Amino acid sequence: MNLLDGKITLITGAKGGLGNFVTEAFLQAGARVVGVSRSIRQSDFSGPEFLAMPTELTTGDHARKLAADVIARFGRIDALVHVMGGFAGGESVADTDDATLEQMLDLNFRAAFYMARAVLPQMRQQGSGRFLAVASRQGVEPGAMVGAYSASKAALVALVRVIALENKDRGIAANTVLPGTMDTPANRAGDPHADTSKWVQPAQVAALLVHLASDAAAQITGAAIPVYGPQL
Repeated sequence: MNLLDGKITLITGAKGGLGNFVTEAFLQAGARVVGVSRSIRQSDFSGPEFLAMPTELTTGDHARKLAADVIARFGRIDALVHVMGGFAGGESVADTDDATLEQMLDLNFRAAFYMARAVLPQMRQQGSGRFLAVASRQGVEPGAMVGAYSASKAALVALVRVIALENKDRGIAANTVLPGTMDTPANRAGDPHADTSKWVQPAQVAALLVHLASDAAAQITGAAIPVYGPQL
């Protein structure tokens, strides 16, 4: 028996550097995965347990429609795994423009808020659920020149903690995962001279998310879990 046999899992940001690993890990664990991103296609992942739902999560209406479509098709949502996010850095707070701030808030905070508001009523009704989000080490250990990014990830950590507190009475666990720099193609391209041996492997983050979505982790909630590897 697989760890997540038959569990309906909605993964936002299912296609990408980390998203590919997370989607494959959940499929291998037996979950029925609804994969969401703007460009995702049915052919991106194999197997009958995968369903692609391309959409944007830039508004609350988009999130509500997505959740309603998943519930109409499957009748429940057992886990929301929010992998979606983005990075911008290299400017001080004094030099960060409005567009960068809004982009970081949209990608790293608002989309998660919209999805939480969309899926939590169904999870509360069914009396179970997992809300998992990938934040960042920068969300709890902010650094210079990444102010908008760090602040948006810190807001995500706070949001998920609040979700855990507000829904502990309905069997819903909510947690964030805080990776250090991950070994993804985008990060390698952005820092071609880095020592990648110290970077976090995406497969490790994906495996942790699978565990947190399982029944074995039902009592882990309200946590912000570091995954730093040798960067500790």
